[in-house]
Amino acid sequence: MIKKLPLCFLLFLPSLLFAQKTKYSNEFLQIGVGSRAFGMSGSVVASVNDVTSGYWNPAGLINMKGNTQTSLMHSEYFSGIAKYDYAGFATFVADKTAVVSASVIRFGVDDIPDTSELIDADGNINYNRVKSFSSADYAFLFSYARNEKKRKVGENGLSYGANVKIVHRKVGDYGKSWGFGIDVGAQYQLNHFRFAAVGRDITTTFNAWSYNPDKFSSIYTATGNDIPKNSTETTLPRIILGSAYEAKLSQNFGLTSEVDFTLTTDGKRNVLVSGNPVSIDPTVGFEADFKKIVFLRTGIGNIQKTTDFNGAQQYVFQPNLGLGIKIKNFSIDYALTDIGNQSDGLYSNVFSIRLDFDKK
Repeated sequence: MIKKLPLCFLLFLPSLLFAQKTKYSNEFLQIGVGSRAFGMSGSVVASVNDVTSGYWNPAGLINMKGNTQTSLMHSEYFSGIAKYDYAGFATFVADKTAVVSASVIRFGVDDIPDTSELIDADGNINYNRVKSFSSADYAFLFSYARNEKKRKVGENGLSYGANVKIVHRKVGDYGKSWGFGIDVGAQYQLNHFRFAAVGRDITTTFNAWSYNPDKFSSIYTATGNDIPKNSTETTLPRIILGSAYEAKLSQNFGLTSEVDFTLTTDGKRNVLVSGNPVSIDPTVGFEADFKKIVFLRTGIGNIQKTTDFNGAQQYVFQPNLGLGIKIKNFSIDYALTDIGNQSDGLYSNVFSIRLDFDKK
């Protein structure tokens, strides 16, 4: 018992030390929101047209079907150890020529045993001194979108939007950070085609970390470890380009397909096209629908090169699957990521709901 508690505690402290490095900052914001998007492996920046556009592409908010929408999502990772939640709200304003939206994202691990005070001043082990804390990341997104000109939803033309996001990361009483960033996006509809471009962290997102030296001084000094210092980490811009096509297969059946390319600018990554400083990560997604009531989705993403036990290199990918049902103004969606455990990532069940409100 004595060995397990310190181990569990120390597993989450390295994040404080690594915060001083710039690469892979705020990676929780790359997970995504909405079960529809998860089922299509995140290939939605061109076709997204609901409240989740506030995350994927703010320009898509202007194509919402309802006057007001709200959405909730929950998923768990690592056998329920980590919880990932999302809530979003969006509504038309200015005589339906613009949309404003607010989104909240939380990724956290709760009830982590804090064994830093397990041993009292007299050298005795006292389990009553063991407390718990949470390590959580928060993001608050405020979005605005409008059309190039006043037009109806579904008409050809350009729409554009932007996000202002505030990022807050907190590891118990040990350290916390505040960050600020901006995203921009655009969608262009041409008949059955939609083209999109999104710039995330377009001005570079900065996170300023501050630490509580009183929480580190005793245990870290006694074990010869360095005490973290206040620092700033940055999230470099990434560009996402997408193209979607919506086809009417018959009177009752339709099919939407999309291909996206994510261009990262923070150095070489293990993706399909790996380069320095720009790497390209492609994804593809499909959505079949029956009368816009029942939806079946699938997608492929997370393409990486791995090495097996024999030293041979091969490419692996992550297949996803999703299902959605829309009953009047209520939608419920489900996604199962990493079908068949084809990639190195663990599969996850993702649930989300959405409510559409009209003027009534």
